[in-house]
Amino acid sequence: MDRIVKAFFNSAAGLSHAMRCELAIRQEVVVLLIALPVSFFLAENWWKRLALIGVLLIVLMVELLNTAIEALSDHVTPDAHPHIRIVKDLGSAAVFMALALAGLTWLVALAERL
Repeated sequence: MDRIVKAFFNSAAGLSHAMRCELAIRQEVVVLLIALPVSFFLAENWWKRLALIGVLLIVLMVELLNTAIEALSDHVTPDAHPHIRIVKDLGSAAVFMALALAGLTWLVALAERL
């Protein structure tokens, strides 16, 4: 149980740091907070609501991983390096794909509702 408690506090510290230091994380958390009540009007059942909120949580997860990759890359070499650039671009592409999935999911839910 001690390990779980420590893991929770480590996770909370990481999320807190990301909220303070990363604009993209703050923006995605705001979208998530707005989307929570909107999902109740847009989706008729719990599974659809879960899908709508779940894809936004996936975006947030991928953004957190991308932020970690960028921080580690900057720690390894703060100078511009072509291989580090590729690593950062790949992380950015992963965020883009997660955003595309979230956007498509919300568009389908909206189209179905209308």
